Amino acid sequence: MNLNSPLLEIEDKSRVFHYEDRYLLESGEDLAGFQIAYTIYGNPEALDSHVIWINHALTGNADVHEWWSGLVGEDKFYDPKQYKIICTNLLGSCYGSTNPLSSNPETGKPYFYQFPQLTTRDMAGALEKLREHLGVEHIHTLVGGSLGGQVALEWTYQLGSRLDYSIIIAANAKSTPWIRGFNEAQRMAIQADCTWGEEIAEAGKSGLRAARAIGMLTYRHPDTFQQSQDDMEEKLDNYKVSSYLQYQGKKLADRFHALSYWVLTKAMDSHDLGRGRGGTERALQGIKAKMLTVGIDTDQLFRKEESQYISENCLDGKYSEISSSYGHDAFLIEYEQLHYILKSFYLYTENGK
Repeated sequence: MNLNSPLLEIEDKSRVFHYEDRYLLESGEDLAGFQIAYTIYGNPEALDSHVIWINHALTGNADVHEWWSGLVGEDKFYDPKQYKIICTNLLGSCYGSTNPLSSNPETGKPYFYQFPQLTTRDMAGALEKLREHLGVEHIHTLVGGSLGGQVALEWTYQLGSRLDYSIIIAANAKSTPWIRGFNEAQRMAIQADCTWGEEIAEAGKSGLRAARAIGMLTYRHPDTFQQSQDDMEEKLDNYKVSSYLQYQGKKLADRFHALSYWVLTKAMDSHDLGRGRGGTERALQGIKAKMLTVGIDTDQLFRKEESQYISENCLDGKYSEISSSYGHDAFLIEYEQLHYILKSFYLYTENGK
């Protein structure tokens, strides 16, 4: 089979997987079934040896070729003419997967604040249910950044020898007090919204705007703000950075909802690969896939040392670094560097290094 043939039709289909059985969660709670929205993009004839599975970050969706267009797309690094590319909307997110605004099958009403606590391990387990449903016996490469990287690392451990390559970008093996602190500050902003607690879809919307503004201070580096938001003229109010953060807050609140944001940041806080497995070092040593971790030199949220820690403790790990003034968000921006890093990693491993 010639995977590079221009005659092959390229699939780009959004689908929904329905899991009908009761799904037990780490908290001891359960979901009476769930659904996950996912997209298959690429060569419909591709073998499992050409399956690329990509996880999105905190507020992303399953349309990976939209938010990672520099790496996924025709004639890009992950080319749908060569690969079958699968991307899912993580459990708890509001882009087609079961989330707090979904109907609870047991009551017929939205979950709202009764939605159970999710962990990154629960999210990875849901992806495993989807893999089994799709009949994908083996995955060539699993990729994830930020929250998606945390979930990808959890799933890497669970997949064992069913996975060849794991690429974890700007993530860690266990959430730090620093990350949990920023997430708590964002949730406090949501709680301060007078609509929080009401059983309406718009609950916490103004608070979510403030939460996003707080988050933006961790997604970028101070140098980025200095370069793009500094006021050249003298003034006493109405600074550029104020309007920028107001805009970013409104932009997210108009496309996302506070209840999902709450659940997903709580899941990020819960992340601990070593929980119940003898600690993170021991868990990392149990990973069978070839591991690449990518840190960002200016990342203030997921520090590069945390990425290094993962690769150093895996049996077959390699670390690479993005140099950028963009901070944590660099993995969504610095495509040329990522292209070089990914290409070098595959060549490195294929040569038996």
